[in-house]
Amino acid sequence: MSTIFYSVMGEGRGHAARARTVVEELRHRHRIVLYSSHDALEFLWKQYENAADVEVRSIEGLKFHYTEKRLNLYKTISSGLSLWMRVEKLLEPLVEAIKQEKPDLVISDFEPLVARAAHRTNVPVLSFDHQHFLLAYDLSILPTQLRWWARSMRLAVWMFGIGQQKTMVSAFYSPPLKRGYEDVVQVGPLLRPTIRQRETSDQGFLLSYLRRQTPEATVRKLGSLGLPVRIYGLGKRPPQGNAEFFEVDEHSFTESLVTCKAVVAAAGNQLLGEALYLGKPFFAMPERKHFEQRINACFLKELGGGDWAYVERVEQSQLDAFMANIEMYRENLKGRQEEFDGTPKAVATIEAILSETRAK
Repeated sequence: MSTIFYSVMGEGRGHAARARTVVEELRHRHRIVLYSSHDALEFLWKQYENAADVEVRSIEGLKFHYTEKRLNLYKTISSGLSLWMRVEKLLEPLVEAIKQEKPDLVISDFEPLVARAAHRTNVPVLSFDHQHFLLAYDLSILPTQLRWWARSMRLAVWMFGIGQQKTMVSAFYSPPLKRGYEDVVQVGPLLRPTIRQRETSDQGFLLSYLRRQTPEATVRKLGSLGLPVRIYGLGKRPPQGNAEFFEVDEHSFTESLVTCKAVVAAAGNQLLGEALYLGKPFFAMPERKHFEQRINACFLKELGGGDWAYVERVEQSQLDAFMANIEMYRENLKGRQEEFDGTPKAVATIEAILSETRAK
């Protein structure tokens, strides 16, 4: 049995969902200590608060800030700089924990503090996230504007300072690797066990997962579609047209994902991967300033699994066109489940690293 320290970016639930999948595959063979903040911390605490073989610990982490339902880049960057001003103080308890508990491996899902502490104690670090696609992937098929943004954001990924010995990237798309990154391990999405174990069906409704910053005009357009729509992420509200609103609950959301006709939602990598694995056509609605989700949306269209529009500017005609083409998208996704399940390869890679570490 090995000990793994696993640190997870706290913003959003995609990082936490990916980590949970890995933990469920490894926990019966290894001791795992999870570190996270914000939304991911809350999610992981709920999953493992009574677990004997998995411990969840709180750390500080980067948070996205919004003003009038739009991403406030200035405030987000300012809060990030404030965090880095205190980095030495934040590292002290992490370094001490590593010295005392002697983990065999640190896995970092775009969370840099525990990785930095590992470097000071000579513990190997595996970077396992989605964001490193910006450094490793050939993005030449993207529109010019997105390619330029991707180039500018590569510096931000590098500056996170994970400094890993090995890199594994999870994404629902797998373009060629760039020169110099041939040793990066590409895996598909990490699917929750409740997704991998289910048979999909179509009960004639649409599923939507929206960030709280979604414009009300967009919500009204969803409610005017010709099918029932189950909306998660905006809290419980009275029905609006054909739309019903649900609190975020993993069991309820999973059941809706498995049984829906199609998905109309924010363009997060995790939800896209799970939906495509289940063969669900997807209409993605990235925020205009959320470049990563815009890139996800472009690859969704390239793969033939759906279409997209900015959440702030989506037109009724675009939603109607998606609805008219649902069967075409469904046909495009048939027989492609293995393409969208990276779990076996990811777990094998981690076990191989642990074997190498124990052999030294």
